[in-house]
Amino acid sequence: MTPPLIHLAEAQKSAPVTDWAGRIAWVVGLLVFVIFLYWLMREGWKWRGKLQGDLPELPAAPDDPGAPKLTLTGRYHGSTTAGEWLDRIVARGLGTRSRAELTLTDRGLNVVRPGAQDFFVPAAALRGARLDKGIAGKVLTEGGLLIVTWEHGDKEIDSGFRSDRADEHPAWVEALTALTTTSTTQHTETEGAR
Repeated sequence: MTPPLIHLAEAQKSAPVTDWAGRIAWVVGLLVFVIFLYWLMREGWKWRGKLQGDLPELPAAPDDPGAPKLTLTGRYHGSTTAGEWLDRIVARGLGTRSRAELTLTDRGLNVVRPGAQDFFVPAAALRGARLDKGIAGKVLTEGGLLIVTWEHGDKEIDSGFRSDRADEHPAWVEALTALTTTSTTQHTETEGAR
C-alpha cells in the first residue's frame, strides 16, 4: 500500500503541451505586428523628409575656416525648428544622431559628424546659443544640452549638442553669443553703408 502523499504527487502532473500551431501563430503574428510598426515609423520619417525638402543643401566648411577659438567633442542630438523643441528636422541629414566634433572660429561653427553629413554654420547665420534640457527625442537634466540657433535658407533652426564634458557648455554659450553679437553688428553696419 502506497502512502497517500506519494499517490497525490503522482497524480498531479502537468498536461503535455500539444498546441504548437497556436503558439507559433501568436509569435508570427506578434513579429509581423512589430515589423509593421517599424515600417510605419520609417515611412513617417521619409514623409517628414519630403515635407522639409525645400531646405537648401547644408554649407560645407570653407578651405580656411580660421583659427579655432573653442573645440568640443560630444554628441549631436538633432535639430528642430527654432523655438519648437518637438518639431524635428530630418531633411539633409539633420535628423541623424551621431558623434560630433565642433570647432568655433571667427568665420563660424564647423560641425564634423563621423558617419553623418558634416555642415558649417557661417558666423552671419548664427542667431544665438543657450543651455536647455531637451530637444526632440532627447531630454536631459536642466542645462544638459547646448542649443545653437542658426538660420538656413528662410528657416531658423535649433541644433542640440552635448559635450563629453558638460562643464564646457557655458563657455560655448558665451563665445557663440559674442560671435552672434559681433556678426549682427557688422551686418548692420554693412547694411547702413549701402
